[in-house]
Amino acid sequence: MPVLNERAYLEHAVDSVLAQELEGPSELVLALGPSTDGTTELAHRLAEHDDRIRLVDNPAAHIPVGLNAAIRASRHPVIVRVDAHSELAPGYAQRALATLRRTGAANVGGVMRADGRTPFQKAVARAYNSPIGLGGGAYHGTTHEGEAESAYLGVIRREVLDEVGMFDETIRRGEDWELNLRIRQAGHTVWLDPKLSVTYWPRESWWRLARQFKATGAWRGELVRRYGRSNGLRFFAPPALLLDVVLAVIVGALQLSQVLGGVASLVASVVYLPLIAYSLLVGAMALKPGGGRTPRERVWTLAVLPTMHLAWGFGFIGGVLRGARDTVDASRLGTQNTPLP
Repeated sequence: MPVLNERAYLEHAVDSVLAQELEGPSELVLALGPSTDGTTELAHRLAEHDDRIRLVDNPAAHIPVGLNAAIRASRHPVIVRVDAHSELAPGYAQRALATLRRTGAANVGGVMRADGRTPFQKAVARAYNSPIGLGGGAYHGTTHEGEAESAYLGVIRREVLDEVGMFDETIRRGEDWELNLRIRQAGHTVWLDPKLSVTYWPRESWWRLARQFKATGAWRGELVRRYGRSNGLRFFAPPALLLDVVLAVIVGALQLSQVLGGVASLVASVVYLPLIAYSLLVGAMALKPGGGRTPRERVWTLAVLPTMHLAWGFGFIGGVLRGARDTVDASRLGTQNTPLP
């Protein structure tokens, strides 16, 4: 578990791991980044009370660096990747191990079930859980078990990691997708079991969400530079939306200044159609009945979806044109003080 500024979430995440019932020995290795919110002190207190918890340093703070440090320090034949911003469902590890044995897969993952406490966080969670929000990736809600492109978090055979290499430390986001690409290219299977469930807590503020998605988009652009058509078409939808917004602004300015008129103006107005369709889609999701949604949550949905898509698209275009370089998820660098129940 890579950990950075997760004081409000760490104890819940650790408890969900230690509560897993397993037949053999297990351990939880925390890779501690340079937190500024008391997370490191909390991790040491937790380790003092349970000898299954081991600590390693991750001064670089990057997720793949921390994952590799934790894997190197671990002592068992199966690696269960976990996240400090999420919680494993009861029986998760036991079922994952059974699925590994049953399928012969190299890596098994489940479904991300996003959840929230505040109206904003609940709106983000609904976006995560919807095909509209994150492009319909299988681990965001499918009920079909089978081979997959990637795995959320992942339960991995250590012998496969030894064969293909561990996480690529030059990648700051999307490192799991890249690892699973190498696993599949080596002839192994990545498997999705939708009965495996992990609760994920999204970012707590609009600014953190925008920074997270901009960084994620930039690294997807970098992965497109490196791996081209191995990336799915759904990754190109947010930058296409952003480019259409830019074109619509330009066309609108030309029409208002009467530089465009007549037939040319009518033809150029085609750029508005995708935006009208997108607006209707976002509005329909915000107004969708059921689920006990509050008016504030519905209003936040109108802001959350475009933020996710446009920030991701902006980062993606920059990543494709110039590479992600040293882009980091700046939303992880500040303190997070929203307590969980």
